[in-house]
Amino acid sequence: MPIVPLPVFEADADPANRDALTLEEQLAEIEEPKTIAVRFGRMRMVGEYKNGIGVTPGCGSKLVVRTHRGIELTEVITTTCENAGCGKSVTRNEMLDYIENSGGKDYPFHTNGRILRVATPEDLSEQAAITADLRRYEQFFKRRAESHGLEMKFVAAEPILGGEMVTFFYMAEERVDFRELVQDLAAEFAARIEMRQVGARDEARLVADYERCGQHCCCKNFLKVLQPVSMRSAKTQKATLDPLKISGRCGRLMCCLRYEDQTYKELKKNLPHRKTRVGTSEGPGLVMDGKILTQLVLVKLEYDNRQIAVPVEELIAPEDCPSREEVEARRMAAQQVLPELEPPPKKKRKRKRSSSGTDESSASDSKSSSGSRRRRRRRSKGGKGGEGGTGPVASDGGGDSKADGDSGAGGGRKRRRRRRRRGGGGGSQKGE
Repeated sequence: MPIVPLPVFEADADPANRDALTLEEQLAEIEEPKTIAVRFGRMRMVGEYKNGIGVTPGCGSKLVVRTHRGIELTEVITTTCENAGCGKSVTRNEMLDYIENSGGKDYPFHTNGRILRVATPEDLSEQAAITADLRRYEQFFKRRAESHGLEMKFVAAEPILGGEMVTFFYMAEERVDFRELVQDLAAEFAARIEMRQVGARDEARLVADYERCGQHCCCKNFLKVLQPVSMRSAKTQKATLDPLKISGRCGRLMCCLRYEDQTYKELKKNLPHRKTRVGTSEGPGLVMDGKILTQLVLVKLEYDNRQIAVPVEELIAPEDCPSREEVEARRMAAQQVLPELEPPPKKKRKRKRSSSGTDESSASDSKSSSGSRRRRRRRSKGGKGGEGGTGPVASDGGGDSKADGDSGAGGGRKRRRRRRRRGGGGGSQKGE
């Protein structure tokens, strides 16, 4: 049965009869970017190279590029054109402005190189094999450094895709003579060896992963120029000065303390200094403290030593604030306007009638009152018996003493019966 095209589909095939273009038509109309910005290396360096392969890659695509170090596998971060087909694309001027604001000449930005091709599955497999073999680089480096007696701490190794160069990152307290070590490494890996000494912050950039905030470390994620962070930033933001809480993975002050430092500086200029005399609607007073973000000032009033929080924009000169008499008059007027608060009425207990016709509440009240009378009677008896039972009791007949622990009326009756028995027996003996 022959396939006959329907007229409705023939009409949709014409771009003039449709509201939007297909993906193929959109891709064909996209202008080919002149340059492509890529990211490469363990230090996540950035490079901009001319697009000579005639393709329009999207953000995240893998390209094989000849950089200043050799042939490397790179990742596209942006294409420098307006309509590159990706929402994250930026213009070349925007990229250069970002580099200038992020460090300028210190920013690791390179332009010496060219794009070779789009990465093939063979390129990706070779890069994965190199990454899986990094353990061998580390073991050989540590073994040879120990044999030469070098006090070096291995941090990371970075072989590139082409195999022309291998970079070793290490830490050392002092200057190290590693010429013999470099010869051993070059003979083992058949490549040009580059030794780079790094500090604690660069070590965190190479090997750290996540911070306590749950995000990737800033030095590894996007920071390329690690500027110094001072303790003054932590004090200005009134953060805790506990080194364990304001230090990052590198053991130094966290880089994020610099992000809001300029904002805190500008807001702090609006706050008056401590012990400064200011005026408020409640009268003059002294500044005790201030909150930078909320722009509130804690003022201790001179009239009654009360402490109130006042917004910065409501502060006035001490000479212009109202006098004490005006403040008291205004307070009295406010108290007269406000209605007096009456205490809430007491809730009456509902009495339930029992089957016998008496109120359960009255029965429970009589029980509680009788129980309280019994407790008071026991306390009074216990006090009397305790006073009499604590001391020695003198006996009439035998002359010996015995401490009686009985208390109350029952204990007194027992003692009297004992005395009668002893007295009766003694009298009969005397009569005989």
